[in-house]
Amino acid sequence: MAGGAGALQPVQAQGAPAGAAVANPLSLEAVRGLLARGDAAAARGDLAEARRLYDQARDLSRRLLGFYRDLSGSFRGLDARIPREMDQKGRETLQVLSQTNLRLAALFRRQNQPEVAVPLLVEVVKVMTPTSEEGRQAYQSLVEIGFASTPYTAGQAAAGG
Repeated sequence: MAGGAGALQPVQAQGAPAGAAVANPLSLEAVRGLLARGDAAAARGDLAEARRLYDQARDLSRRLLGFYRDLSGSFRGLDARIPREMDQKGRETLQVLSQTNLRLAALFRRQNQPEVAVPLLVEVVKVMTPTSEEGRQAYQSLVEIGFASTPYTAGQAAAGG
């Protein structure tokens, strides 16, 4: 049925050269685009739109993580290159998800809703570890909110404690 009326054809952007790639709506670039649009909405004071866009970015990040994890597992033991690629994409997506959570938490704090920010911040610390930039930022926010009181000095454990 190749070339027939029922055959699936690759999608090509109108006016694009043959074989040109179309922006993938299921990609880290799409998540980053949602974050940028959310940042712009927050900057102009449209917090409802910013939240909607950040929520979309968060949902898409979670979906991508699942897809990358599934593909990685499916190819383990068959072709090491594919799990390595999917694991790398998963790590990048986790970082962007954490940045999304930090933005959402900041938005909730701005709206005087720290109780909604706490789970997002805890998730960042959990998935990125307290030693990462995102983890340190999240924990610092938890201290500022009053959820935690012991400051974390990023690897400088208190001597004599």
